[in-house]
Amino acid sequence: MTATCTSPVVSNHLLNYLPRLEYQWFVEHCTPVALLFGETLNIAEETIKYVYFPVTGFISLLIEVVEKQPVAMGLIGNEGMLGATLALENSNAAMKSIVQSSGRALRMDAAIFNHRLESNPLVRKLILNYLYVVMQQLAQAGACNNAHEVKQRLARWLLMTQDRTHSEHLQLTHQLLANMLGVRRSAVTIAAGYLQQQGIISYNRGQIKILSRAGLEQSSCQCYFAAVNSYQQTLAIYK
Repeated sequence: MTATCTSPVVSNHLLNYLPRLEYQWFVEHCTPVALLFGETLNIAEETIKYVYFPVTGFISLLIEVVEKQPVAMGLIGNEGMLGATLALENSNAAMKSIVQSSGRALRMDAAIFNHRLESNPLVRKLILNYLYVVMQQLAQAGACNNAHEVKQRLARWLLMTQDRTHSEHLQLTHQLLANMLGVRRSAVTIAAGYLQQQGIISYNRGQIKILSRAGLEQSSCQCYFAAVNSYQQTLAIYK
């Protein structure tokens, strides 16, 4: 069960796009909670009970593969929300979601969120635009997994992780990264070794430190920048 968090400080970018009064309504109708590492928030095809607006930490969206480890297709941090698919009038989760990095979030009952979508067209439009971005990012991730080298994909995931943790220190084991990338652990070891030799990261016992953000961006494929640009351009109308 998700633990209650007493700190109500909000820094969720999606909520920040809302007008002041609407933003205040959301904050008042949400419960601050702690996101616990490894916690399952949704199971694919099961009913969504809550929506989450992460403040710190991040959530992975996973696709189950028969006789294989689940593959991470996307990450949700304080740029977005978990449960946005309710705007499509489907109450079931499309993918499994687990907390990949501990943090804090604002949680709202799905029924309350659905009622707000029905009563406020502005909120519904914002969530649908966000969903459009997520769909683009998921498609980009699928293409990336097929088209690019492991070291490029690893660099992309490390950039995405840093964007959501806001820290140069990342707690990511090679096995966890292998699950995120859908490759063998040995492939991640080789890719991480290359980035370490280049002085871009340092790695020790599940702790990765980003030494050069610029180097990581140069090592990544263009899929990372495509995802960032999609988010910024689509939601720019709300600034």
